Amino acid sequence: MSKYIIKTNNEIETKQFAKEFASKLKKGDVIVLTGELGSGKTKFTEGVLEFFNLQDEISSPTFTIVNEYNTPTVPIYHFDVYRLEDVDEFLAIGGEEYFDKGICIIEWGEMIKDVLPKKYIHITFSKDDQDENIRELIIEEFGGKNEILSN
Repeated sequence: MSKYIIKTNNEIETKQFAKEFASKLKKGDVIVLTGELGSGKTKFTEGVLEFFNLQDEISSPTFTIVNEYNTPTVPIYHFDVYRLEDVDEFLAIGGEEYFDKGICIIEWGEMIKDVLPKKYIHITFSKDDQDENIRELIIEEFGGKNEILSN
């Protein structure tokens, strides 16, 4: 398992990192985002969607569990599983069927880790105690080397 740590000084840098990260994403990539409320998970997702020119379509999936975004090359599925009772609820909506269909970004994905594919990227977001704008992103690869982080 590889582990990388990125620090961003503000929302703009978090979104810029996400855009660079998104440039390497492809069908079948699963990204799990973990961190307390307000730690940058949604800003990161906004940056990914901006790379695909979807900045005007961004909405939080908090109440719908998943938002689907179509790009010319690959669909993006943005999940927020915070409100799920358990992993069975994710399975009931056919959640695992999305993993191979496009790019999956899953906020609070640690709640469904038992059904995640073997290969995924986990990003943990944390706030800085001294400066409310600074974020630390710990990026871990599970299930083998991922081309996204090798460059």
